[in-house]
Amino acid sequence: MIFFMYLCSRNNLFIEKTMMDGLTLSLIIPFAGTLLGSAFVFLMRDAMSATLQRILLGFASGVMVAAAVWSLLIPSIEMTAGEGFRTVMPAALGMLSGMGFLLLIDMLTPHLHPGEDHPEGPRSRLSRTSMLALAVTIHNIPEGMAVGVVIASMLQGGSMMMAASALAVSLGIAIQNIPEGAIISMPLRAEGNSKMKAFLVGGLSGLVEPLGSIAIILLASTLQPLLPFLLAFAAGSMLYVVVEELIPEASHGEHSNLGTIGFAVGFVLMMVLDVVLG
Repeated sequence: MIFFMYLCSRNNLFIEKTMMDGLTLSLIIPFAGTLLGSAFVFLMRDAMSATLQRILLGFASGVMVAAAVWSLLIPSIEMTAGEGFRTVMPAALGMLSGMGFLLLIDMLTPHLHPGEDHPEGPRSRLSRTSMLALAVTIHNIPEGMAVGVVIASMLQGGSMMMAASALAVSLGIAIQNIPEGAIISMPLRAEGNSKMKAFLVGGLSGLVEPLGSIAIILLASTLQPLLPFLLAFAAGSMLYVVVEELIPEASHGEHSNLGTIGFAVGFVLMMVLDVVLG
């Protein structure tokens, strides 16, 4: 009997260690993806072609939409007690609030999207490099929130299945962060910055993701009843970025169907990751 209890305790310790390792990886992996993508500035001589950029933007859009639906909105609805209208209300309000939150940040922050000449937001004396970095930082906020709120769900539920789901979201976001990092560092290099500066600015713009994840984890741990709302809030934030920035940029100019193909590939890849790992 004592030996059986010993084995159970060892098994529980193993499960807890595995979950903590998964949590750490889930926080680090998306940032690592941004760093890897930003390092493309050392490997590519010329600016990224418009065609390749269009494909990568479409791919990133597909990953984010699939993550918003399978990893955030559906779990938000399933987590809510009640029937009918009451079941979907936290998800509906959270999604609209998340989109409104990103809209407000977009309006109040001076930023410049890659490939554009005119900055958005209030007038500012910031350099083009700083405004490009701010644009990426705004973009990365919802991704960090998404990882954080899924990890918070895992900590509340305490199951290996939820740990796998958190890892799936992190992997999906990291995969789309690789081309995104390149899309940021290459224009910074084209602006006349050194390769090292372009890499550092592009890479460090992804630092907001683990920081945002930790903030959401701490918030969710003290406000557990708000977890369904926070899941949908992160989904709304991600969908705002997709609709406002990624899809228009992927569809701009000739051969817009390449962006659509990239979207389909990204969407299916994220869907498979979430279903298989989650």
